[in-house]
Amino acid sequence: MKNSICQLFGIQYPIIQAGMIWCSGWELAAAVSNAGGLGLIGSGSMYPEVLRTHIQKCKAATDKPFGVNVPLLYPDIDKHMAIIIEEKVPIVFTSAGNPATWTSTLKEAGIKVVHVVSNVKFALKSQAAGVDAIVAEGFEAGGHNGREETTTLCLIPLVKQAIQVPLIAAGGIGSGQAMLAAMALGADAVQVGSAFVMAEESSAHINFKQAVAEAGEGDTQLSLKSLTPVRLIKNTFWKKVAEAEAQGATKETLAALLGRGRAKKGMFEGDLEEGELEIGQVAASLTKTEPAAIIFNRMLTEFEVSKQKLAEISFIR
Repeated sequence: MKNSICQLFGIQYPIIQAGMIWCSGWELAAAVSNAGGLGLIGSGSMYPEVLRTHIQKCKAATDKPFGVNVPLLYPDIDKHMAIIIEEKVPIVFTSAGNPATWTSTLKEAGIKVVHVVSNVKFALKSQAAGVDAIVAEGFEAGGHNGREETTTLCLIPLVKQAIQVPLIAAGGIGSGQAMLAAMALGADAVQVGSAFVMAEESSAHINFKQAVAEAGEGDTQLSLKSLTPVRLIKNTFWKKVAEAEAQGATKETLAALLGRGRAKKGMFEGDLEEGELEIGQVAASLTKTEPAAIIFNRMLTEFEVSKQKLAEISFIR
């Protein structure tokens, strides 16, 4: 399955694991890379030297390409980037910030750069900044999200029409069928987050994984939209946010309610009531924890079976 993304990253299959805060350590990244995709270490929850340790352990666990996801709003961004360059990480995905800030520095170091966007405007800015590829992430996605609330089905063709660099689809993709749909819309690859939260190698707390397995349709909602939009499983903390937003809470009030360490409390420490439980809408179809390779290979099988079924469809006029 050779395409522009496979050739760009030197991977076998165009499946990329999202670099999710508190869930994407070296074990998950190495497992996905070893399966033939691209694993990403999520640096947003790591102190600089912790990131270095994860990079070094990932190097020891796989001889395949892997990358690091860096939210550009991270306070120690200079230290993170210095470590990434020192450790010769081949691929960096950036998000939550201006791609022009670091793209040229990373590319001068021989690193391939991808930026995550949620609209056409920032896709064009990313392309102008010189990125090698773009992730277009739809409203269905977990974690931080776009204010426009554009769904993946609408976003991918809009972005594809506007850019010339390779396009990676994200948001609501947890199966081979969804992967095929995204590629039919113009994506060259897919980025998968929520499904890999459920991997045995994911560093998410078992309580969080169980909450994802039990989540049904409508059990997640985009919250904190006036602050930093994030999709959450509905729990006690979510209810407090919803009540505050209904009463017209200011950004300052919401920031105080959010506080510090809320995502760590929920996803890494397993507090299902007071923690932030970030996950995508696709959680409703995720029911069990499995090795990352099983999840990965099932997506490939579903993709091939679905592609064959479509090939057999004919229309008679």
